Amino acid sequence: MAQQLKLGLLTPSSNTIMEPQSAAVLAGLDHVSVHFGRFRVTEISMSGDALGQFKFAPQLAAAELLADARMDVIAWGGTSGSWLGRANDEELVRQIEARCGVPSTTSTLALFAAFEALGVKSYGLVTPYLTEIQEPILRNFAAEGYRCTGDRRLEDPGNYSFAEYGEAQIADMVREVAEGKPDAIAIQCTNFNGTRIAPALEEELGIPVLDSVAFTIWHCMKLAGADPRQVTGWGRLFRDGGA
Repeated sequence: MAQQLKLGLLTPSSNTIMEPQSAAVLAGLDHVSVHFGRFRVTEISMSGDALGQFKFAPQLAAAELLADARMDVIAWGGTSGSWLGRANDEELVRQIEARCGVPSTTSTLALFAAFEALGVKSYGLVTPYLTEIQEPILRNFAAEGYRCTGDRRLEDPGNYSFAEYGEAQIADMVREVAEGKPDAIAIQCTNFNGTRIAPALEEELGIPVLDSVAFTIWHCMKLAGADPRQVTGWGRLFRDGGA
């Protein structure tokens, strides 16, 4: 019998996508469960109040509560590091690991790990975000050595409203950025409904389509010592992203 593993995800309070889609991705694995802790996030912009949502104190408090349930890994299941910068997420991870005594990651660090695992150098980007959020993402990814061949955004300050966009609209955005022939396409937002459509779009376009919920789960599994290849039907990353 496989060792029981518990994945802990810190989730924005207004997010309604990450919990059901994470459970769906892991539904075939009886020995892997996913558990959630929330802290308040209701707006995604560059305003002072919106940026203040991502101070470490509430995230660390939520992480410590998850640690009471003896998680094998704890991840920040949000993409704020993509506009705040990699160093921000690396420091958050350091503090979670110091307080909780388990490996940690974030959705942004998981995406960089996915890019590395798949040998990605160029990417397309699909988000619901405002331009004032998207532009720092593009700059930060460029500083990491990744070239954007095309991006789409919906100019929404969200966060709750991100979940209200339909899969067909998101799929059309993915198809549009695929015209730039990137090595991969990132659907960047854990409250954006791309998880179920990403595998089919990969087959249609012949390009890896990396959804934020899926690649966060993938990285959590790796850090927790579970082989992500046990997950089938949820995209190329689980198949080709290494044990």
